[in-house]
Amino acid sequence: MQGPTLRGKKVLVMGLGLHGGGLGVTRFLLREGAEVTVTDLRTAEELAPSLRALEGQPVRLVLGGHREEDFLQADLIVRNPAVPNDSPYLQLARQHGIPIEMEMTLFFALCPGRILGITGTKGKSTTTVLLGHMLQQQYPDTVVAGNIRVSALEALWAIRPHTPVVLELSSWQLEGLGERKLSPELAVVTNLYPDHLNRYPSWESYVQAKRQIYCHQTSDGILVLNAENGEVRSFAQDAPGRVAWFGLDLRPEGQTLHTQDGVPLPLGAGAATIAEEQVVWIDGEGHTEPICARSQIRLAGQHNQANVLAATAAAALFGIAPEAIGQAIASFHGLPDRLEWVAEIAGVTFRNDTTSTAPVSTIAALRALEGGIVLIAGGADKGLEYDEMAQVAAERTRAVALLEGTATDKLERALRAAGAEILGRFQDLGAAVRAAASVARPGDTVLLSPGCASFGLFRHEFERGDRFREAVHELAKAQEPETPPPATEG
Repeated sequence: MQGPTLRGKKVLVMGLGLHGGGLGVTRFLLREGAEVTVTDLRTAEELAPSLRALEGQPVRLVLGGHREEDFLQADLIVRNPAVPNDSPYLQLARQHGIPIEMEMTLFFALCPGRILGITGTKGKSTTTVLLGHMLQQQYPDTVVAGNIRVSALEALWAIRPHTPVVLELSSWQLEGLGERKLSPELAVVTNLYPDHLNRYPSWESYVQAKRQIYCHQTSDGILVLNAENGEVRSFAQDAPGRVAWFGLDLRPEGQTLHTQDGVPLPLGAGAATIAEEQVVWIDGEGHTEPICARSQIRLAGQHNQANVLAATAAAALFGIAPEAIGQAIASFHGLPDRLEWVAEIAGVTFRNDTTSTAPVSTIAALRALEGGIVLIAGGADKGLEYDEMAQVAAERTRAVALLEGTATDKLERALRAAGAEILGRFQDLGAAVRAAASVARPGDTVLLSPGCASFGLFRHEFERGDRFREAVHELAKAQEPETPPPATEG
């Protein structure tokens, strides 16, 4: 795909947003000499953080709504991934032959480096950053960007033909790439579970969006799949290139792998697994290379061990030496907002897992932690079911504090049916933290792992995480003993 010429073009950015993607696109377009208009349904007040970063820039802003004339006057439209593909404004542009791009389609067209893409329902951010860390052991200029709040286009200036580029790709970004028949040369799928069913009409359509990460590869492409997730496993059937695997318990026999549940798989390009408490890479010839001890993984939970294996497989296939992969694993401490340790107060640990926006992720968090748990959950509905999450919460938690939102009624019913203890429903996260702390015992964990989206009480899940940290630090200050006044001589 040839990159578009942007100088002097009238470009409409549809959706500035708050995660940096729209901002990065806008700044990139300005540097390329385009005449840029930004339109967003949100108001200037709601978009204040992004607008501050554009102060002094020659950008025309149309906020609080969209106008048909702005779309009809554009030479090119760049839509934010959060904008539905069937938006009537986009349909109008198509009727008039106005091209529509996304940040990722522009990036793929312009990027001279080798692109590795990671997607999945959960684990993609951790896998992306860890894989980037592994590649940086041998390629210090490795770029890590995408759906991790880092604009790929803003990193374009630093990329050379030899530069590895590791991208986290959401289902919405993959939709745009699929329209242009673009896939990364090395693709990783961490797992697939129901998610975003408020945006997609069916599970099948969500899965189809995820398939775009590999279905436009050439025969030289590589696809790394989770052997222990049935839906992901099925992707091997129509992969154009080579297939490799990862899984916590894969047993090789010649050129065949056996999963824990007895499913035989062709070894293909290789597999990453754990054998005799070692992370190992099995190459396509069946030779096993030790990477590091399982005990050197610093991330909690089996789900994170699977993320480590996904990154290991991709790094090995990219040619990173086993010792470099092992060093990267041992020195990786995880990401903020994902089972993040925030503080310990009076023997109680507080962890921020705000990016758990679906039940499957909260279930993984509950199973990853030891000791008693007081859970803070609830929020906006994504069309998901909460019965299994409620059952695990009933088994693993001392109590649950619920944040108000469109999913909270459904979640509360499931929790009560499972027999979980409910502390109450809260409009204020600080109040929820205080309530959770009041029933936690030394050795317990107060865990923010909502299982729901953040909209309603918060602008996005990262603001929810910020508020949690603030509430915990306020609680810590409130429990600090007062310093007595200095003694005076009498």
